[in-house]
Amino acid sequence: MRIISANLNGIRSAANKGFFEWLAKQDADVVALQELKAQEADLSQQMKAPAGLKGFFHYAEKKGYSGVGLYCRREPDRVITGLGIADIDFEGRYLQADFGNLSVVSLYLPSGSSSDERQQVKFSFLDRFRPHLEQLASSGREVVLLGDWNIAHNEIDLKNWKGNLKNSGFLPEERSWLGKLFTELNFVDVWRKLYPEIPGYTWWSNRGQAYAKDVGWRIDYHITTPGIGATAQSASVYKEEKFSDHAPLIVDYDYQTN
Repeated sequence: MRIISANLNGIRSAANKGFFEWLAKQDADVVALQELKAQEADLSQQMKAPAGLKGFFHYAEKKGYSGVGLYCRREPDRVITGLGIADIDFEGRYLQADFGNLSVVSLYLPSGSSSDERQQVKFSFLDRFRPHLEQLASSGREVVLLGDWNIAHNEIDLKNWKGNLKNSGFLPEERSWLGKLFTELNFVDVWRKLYPEIPGYTWWSNRGQAYAKDVGWRIDYHITTPGIGATAQSASVYKEEKFSDHAPLIVDYDYQTN
């Protein structure tokens, strides 16, 4: 089972940069998208159902902002749009597809880098999202949480960690919150499990030559329950083409849905 996560920083922009031509060659079973920056009326037929995949979307109410999606090769048994929390769902940040005993989620956590106000929105999201994660962890289902978490967990996860200790995305409170998902809820950080010593950056600032110099952050994750996490065979970050300021994160699992 191949599962891909990709923050597109605008689905229309990524389409113009060749994302869908690349996707057609991937033979993915599920693809999680973040930052659609579009509404339903903006999507072409290719964007709604590319290369044998069926698309499901959670759009932000605000035009040109946020939004998540899932492309699925198999028809899901159930699709859950949003968390049932009005202000979070207003921004289009959570979409879940269930296949048998497996739940796959596309997730886009808020960024707090633009202002103190948005950092408080981010902290509020983390506080209110934790009970949902606890519920998923104890559900008896296998879960794959995909997407842009906007948090680098440890020093290995960003190039310039010393210079970012007081910046959103690497604040002690954010890192502690993420770490507790692994230590308290037994979720698995798939990339770090497979590659303990490879940074695995997935996002690069548009400033300077961050992309060319690989001065990046690992803020896109596959975070899973232990069962399916143990079946992860390999992971890769695709950088040969640039569709966005993020790169697609691809993981192959030896897992069959029932």
